[in-house]
Amino acid sequence: MPPAVPQHCPTPRELDDLELLVSGALHPTQRYDEPASPVTLSLPPAVEAEAREAGQVELVDPEGLPLARVSLPGGEIEPLTHAQFGPFRRLYLSPAVARERLAGRTFVPVVDALTTGQVEALRAVGPVALVALVGAGTPELSPVALIRATLRAADLLADAEVLAVPLAAHDDPEADHELGARVLANYAGPDPVLGLAEAAEDDELPPTVAEVVEQDQPAADRQGLVLFFTGLSGSGKSTLAQALMDRLLEQGTRTLTSLDGDVVRRNLSAGLTFSKADRETNIRRIGWVAAEISRHGGVAVCSPIAPFDETRQQVRAMVDEAGGAFFLVHVATPLEECERRDRKGLYAKARRGEIPEFTGISSPYEAPTDADVVVDTTGRTIEDALQDVIAGLREAGYLDLTEGAEAAGVSRLVASAPRTSTSGGADAGALRTSTSGGAVAGASRTSTSGGGVAGAPRTSTSGGATSTSESVVEQGGAPATSARRDPRSPQATSAEPTTPLNVLFVCTANICRSPFMERLARHLAGPDAPVVFASAGTHGFRAHAMDEVMAATMGSRGVADDGTFASRPLDRDILEAADVVLTAEAAHRTFILDEQPQLFRKVFTLGQFAEAVGALDPALSGRELVTEAARRRGAADAQLDVRDPYRLGPDAAEAAAAGIETLLHVVVPALAGTRVSAS
Repeated sequence: MPPAVPQHCPTPRELDDLELLVSGALHPTQRYDEPASPVTLSLPPAVEAEAREAGQVELVDPEGLPLARVSLPGGEIEPLTHAQFGPFRRLYLSPAVARERLAGRTFVPVVDALTTGQVEALRAVGPVALVALVGAGTPELSPVALIRATLRAADLLADAEVLAVPLAAHDDPEADHELGARVLANYAGPDPVLGLAEAAEDDELPPTVAEVVEQDQPAADRQGLVLFFTGLSGSGKSTLAQALMDRLLEQGTRTLTSLDGDVVRRNLSAGLTFSKADRETNIRRIGWVAAEISRHGGVAVCSPIAPFDETRQQVRAMVDEAGGAFFLVHVATPLEECERRDRKGLYAKARRGEIPEFTGISSPYEAPTDADVVVDTTGRTIEDALQDVIAGLREAGYLDLTEGAEAAGVSRLVASAPRTSTSGGADAGALRTSTSGGAVAGASRTSTSGGGVAGAPRTSTSGGATSTSESVVEQGGAPATSARRDPRSPQATSAEPTTPLNVLFVCTANICRSPFMERLARHLAGPDAPVVFASAGTHGFRAHAMDEVMAATMGSRGVADDGTFASRPLDRDILEAADVVLTAEAAHRTFILDEQPQLFRKVFTLGQFAEAVGALDPALSGRELVTEAARRRGAADAQLDVRDPYRLGPDAAEAAAAGIETLLHVVVPALAGTRVSAS
C-alpha cells in the first residue's frame, strides 16, 4: 500500500500564490520553487519527510478544504478545487475571465484608498478596471477594506469595474515589483495598464471612501487592544493585570475581557498538561481568543507566564493580523523575590523535584526584548507599579487611565466656551460637575486622530486639526458657502445665504435628551439668532410630551416649559431639511447613516461636533462652520455620548442635562456667530 499523502495548510502568502499559480496569473511561472522565483512553499520537516515518501503533499485551506496536490520533488500543481467563499469572492476573477469581461478598459492597480485627486485623474482616462491587490502583505488597508474602499471610489467614476487579485508580498521589493508587473500584464492582455501617481500630502479622501478607512484604521484609543503581561510565577503580573482591569472597569469606556492563566486552564485549555508543548498550546489559545477580541474593538487582558519568545511573537502576529494592537508588559521581578514570596508553595515543590519543567527552576524564562513596559514590583505597592503601565499606555495613545482623564474632554471644551452670560444667570463658561447616574457628556476623550476622517487630508495631526487644504465639499444637499470653497464647485459663491441654519437634535424617543437640547439651544441662541432648532427620535414617539424628570432640569437653567412640545419620529424629509444633525449618541448617528450614508458629512454626535468646533477658528460660524467641522471632525466616539437618563431618576437626568449644557455652550454661539474671545 502506498504511503498516505500528508496534508498541510500553507501560510496566507503561500495560499495567495497558489491561487495565482492555478489561475495562470503568474505565467510563465507555473509551480512553486522555480529557479530565482520568490514563489516558494515551505513545509514543516515532519510533513516534508512524509510528502517526499508519498511523492506529493495535499494543500488545504484553514478550514481543511483540499485545494491542490503538489508533487515532491518538482513542485507541479494538481488543482483539486478553488476557494469558493469569503467576502467579495465574486470579484476574484481569473485573468482569462477578466480579459473577456473587461476588454477595452484601462487596468489600474490599487493598493490603498483612492484620494480625491486620484479619482479626478481617473475621470480623464475613460473606462477603467480597478484592480485591488489584496494579497498578504500588499495592501495598506485590510484586504476587505481595500475592496470596499475601491468599490466606493468606483461609484464616483462614470465607468469603472472592480476586481480583486491576491498578489502577495514576498519581502523582496525588486522581485515583488517584477511579479506585480507580470500579473497586471496577464490580466490586462492587450489593454493598457496605468499606475496612479502617488497622492499629494494634502490630498483628501472622498467622504464615502474615508468612512471605510476610518472603520478599518481607527485611532489608537479606539483600536482593539491586547494587554499581555508576562513574568515569572509570583512576579505580581496577575495582581497588576487585575488592578489595571479594575481601573478600566471603573472608567467604563471600553469593553473588557480577562484571559487569566488559571481561569483559561479551567475552561479554554482544560485537559492540557504542564509539559512544554501543552503550555505553549495554552498560550497560543489565549492569543487566538485575545486577537479575536481585538478584531472587534475590545480590550483583552492576559497574564500567563509565557516564558518563550517564539510563542509571544506568535501571539503578537495573531493580534497584528486581526488589526489589533499588542501591548507587552514584562513584570521583571527577579527570581529571588518571586521565590521568597512563593504564596502557593510552587517554588518549594519545584526545588524538591515535585514539579517538572517549572519556569525559572527547571525550565528557562526568556526575558522579552520588545516589551512596551518593564516593571519590577520588588518593594513597591501594586498601585505604584501600576503607574508605570498606565504611563506607557497613555504615551502609546491606547488608553488614558490617569486621574481626571474621564473629564478631560469636557474640560477642553469648556476652555473654548464663550464667556457670554445667559438670561438664566449661569455663566456660559461654567461647568456643572455632577456625574451621578451617568458620565457627563463629552468626557473621556483626551485626543483625536484625524486619520481616516471624512474629507480629511491624508496627513493629519492630533487634536482633530488637519493640514489646511482649501477644498470644501457640499454639505448634505444644502448650499454650503465659504470664501475658501473649491473654485471648481458649481455652487461656488462668496455670498452668505440669508436663510436660517436648520439644526436637528436626535435621540431615541424624542422625549428626553433631544427636546432638552432643542429648548436649551433656542434659549442660549436668543430670539434673533439666524438658527432654527428642532428635534426628533430614531424610534420616536408621536406627539408625546417631554419626560417630566428631564423637563424639571430646565427650570434651573432659565428655560420655561410652555407645554407645547410634541415628540416626533425621524424620517427622510426631516433629515433632508436639516443643515446639520446632532445626535445624543454614536448609535443614533450610525442608525441614520446605515439608511442614508450620503448624509455622512452633516451628521455628528453632539460631543463630536463640539470637539470639532473647539479646534476651529473662532471667526467661523453658520454653514461655513458646519462645512469645516465636517472636514476636520474627529471620530464619533461613544465615549463622547450623552448617556440616556430615561427612568434612571433625577440624578441621572441632571447629569445628562449638565453634560448637554456644557456642550451647547460651545456649539450654539459658534453656530449663531456670537462667539467672543475667552480673554
